[in-house]
Amino acid sequence: MSLPRSATLRSALIRHPGLVPGSAKRQATAYEIVRQALRPGRPRHKAGVTVVVLALLASFATPAMAQQAPLADTQLSDPAQEAQAKALMETIRCVECQGQAISDSNADIAANMRSLIRERIKAGESPEQVRAWLIQRYGDYISYDPPLGGATWPLWAAPFVLLVIGIAIARSSFRRKR
Repeated sequence: MSLPRSATLRSALIRHPGLVPGSAKRQATAYEIVRQALRPGRPRHKAGVTVVVLALLASFATPAMAQQAPLADTQLSDPAQEAQAKALMETIRCVECQGQAISDSNADIAANMRSLIRERIKAGESPEQVRAWLIQRYGDYISYDPPLGGATWPLWAAPFVLLVIGIAIARSSFRRKR
């Protein structure tokens, strides 16, 4: 609905109470606000324009300020080292995604981890040394193949325990049927 100008504005606000709920005083205040906004030659929505301009500037500046990992998506020049790096990346879990390997993740931290792996392998470290460094830095959780230890023994024992429970349930159900 376009708002009418001049004297019909007050009558439009009074005739359509849905426009301004409440008392006549609030309706008069709304009338004054609308009348000032419609006055010719006056800049409209100055604060709104400022907010839009700042939002556009921030949206353009954000990608420029982001730091990209140098070797995140760049393959190493030595094919053997790149194969070692890719094999290691398949076995390291992304700490942000938690369900993806860092080789499949698009998260920034996964890109940083891929870059670190490539840098360390390029420097001559073995994949086992890089894995040990990552586990030391991020904990056993990042490895899809955690080492057997005091904190990880339930992970290793759970499949066998569940298998024994499943066999016991199946055996008892077959005995009942006989």
